[in-house]
Amino acid sequence: MKWNNKFNYPKSSRSIEDGMRKYLFDNEKLPSVTAILQATKSDEDKAALENWKQRVGHKEANKIKTEASSRGTSMHSYIEDFLRGRINESFFESNEQYKNMAKEIINKGIKGKLEEIFGMETTLHYPEKYAGTADLVGVYQGKEAIIDFKQANKPKKVDFIQDYFLQLGAYTLAHNVVYKTNITLGVILLCTVDNLFQDFKIEGPELQMYQNLFLGRVKKFNEMNNLS
Repeated sequence: MKWNNKFNYPKSSRSIEDGMRKYLFDNEKLPSVTAILQATKSDEDKAALENWKQRVGHKEANKIKTEASSRGTSMHSYIEDFLRGRINESFFESNEQYKNMAKEIINKGIKGKLEEIFGMETTLHYPEKYAGTADLVGVYQGKEAIIDFKQANKPKKVDFIQDYFLQLGAYTLAHNVVYKTNITLGVILLCTVDNLFQDFKIEGPELQMYQNLFLGRVKKFNEMNNLS
């Protein structure tokens, strides 16, 4: 894989306002993709989350969430260091959980498949609508793509990762609008704590569907917040 700095991705500052992440672009504060998805969850999704918290207990739920967040951050950093050439292969001998998970994604989802890297931890925005951070933009199996790395406690079914696909819809749409690209592929590379690797791809008309569904969520978010 090679680096190709064909796009000039901007630096952006982030802040938390009223419990919501926002990005600052040219004096414009834009809500984050994840904030929009969180705020516009269906009643069924909200109920399912609350039922889970009640079942395991709020203290345990917070612990699980905190551990997952920390593990995810470490896994992402390790993959990024590998892609930047900062990690020696021999370091893989370490047996820490997040490194083993990163190794699965690198060996099964990246090596031999990721051909070019345009950017990592790339801040993307759709002017006047939203912003977010994509894990990686590049060429994947011959196609320009946006790729996100995920970790999970157990294997995922497609029905349970619709928000992941909506994120990819948001990122690809923003990239295409701002950089006049035609990215038609979104990829999720996921590893569970038991080192089970999964990959999910949405492309073509399916990706366009998720782009439109996300714009629908943006509209709902604006209506909820009395925004034009």
